[in-house]
Amino acid sequence: MRFWRRKPEGTDASQVGVLELTAEERREVHEQTERATDRSRRGILGRLAEVFARPQFDESLWDELEEILILADTGAATAGELLARVRQRAKAEGVRDAAGVRELLRQEMVAVLEAPARRPPAWALPDPPSPLVILVVGVNGSGKTTTIGKLAQAFRRDGAKVVLGAADTFRAAAIDQLRVWAERIGVRLVAQQPGSDPGAVAYDAVAAAEAEAADVVIIDTAGRLHTKTNLMEELRKVARVVQRRIPEAPHEVLLVLDATTGQNGLAQARTFTEAVGVTGIVLTKLDGTAKGGIAFAIAHDLGLPVRFIGTGERADDLAPFDAREFVGAILP
Repeated sequence: MRFWRRKPEGTDASQVGVLELTAEERREVHEQTERATDRSRRGILGRLAEVFARPQFDESLWDELEEILILADTGAATAGELLARVRQRAKAEGVRDAAGVRELLRQEMVAVLEAPARRPPAWALPDPPSPLVILVVGVNGSGKTTTIGKLAQAFRRDGAKVVLGAADTFRAAAIDQLRVWAERIGVRLVAQQPGSDPGAVAYDAVAAAEAEAADVVIIDTAGRLHTKTNLMEELRKVARVVQRRIPEAPHEVLLVLDATTGQNGLAQARTFTEAVGVTGIVLTKLDGTAKGGIAFAIAHDLGLPVRFIGTGERADDLAPFDAREFVGAILP
């Protein structure tokens, strides 16, 4: 799967960064999304199919739909507004059968997920920043460092020159883990001793990327609870230090969220966004939850796009998030 489009010799800048997927890549996204949502499809969201198996759609079924969506971590506000749109359209279009209402729900679910994704990520711009600085944040245990390794491998496989910054200096294991990834995929790692100033590491990583004409620099940060004010302030400091080198950086701030945390993930996303301006979500461990509705709550309540989903434990188990594939998987 390609995430990055390097500019071939003689290519016009307007042709760079266009993430048009090949048929094979689309098939890969479909397969990974199906695998990641298997438990959700067989769990709470699977009850949607049972509701729509009935030939007629009477008034009592609206409450049942809302209950299913809320239990699946979609959130009360999101579920209420989503179904209000479907009901309005069903009335306006004279749709009364279950199959028709199902199609309207599918369309509106896709619309919720696609709304915040209208702005393309920095790596998909016609003329992406060079180096493109990606700051990766999240709480402990979310799969942040592994996600960074997977992202770096994907960019590297696409031909991008990548530098990693090990700014999680509180955990020696995080530095070691990132070093293993760097050695495995053949990219430069900028790191210091455990306990070093994370801002200094981030600054050095960006400086190294500039000196080596790297395309992408991905900076790891310490996992921290979103409720710890002092730790969030330190994260702001890392972002400010990076801006001393490149004023418009970081170009992307990706929040890694564990899908199994449910509505707590929404609180995390809100706090991290207030602190460092999160631009996108990486939803990990989606294959480990029977719910999966948190993607809708994040998109609706915070206006944040899901950029990637973790689909398993393997190095290639990271896929671009496709709203239509996601909805098609949970509401087949």
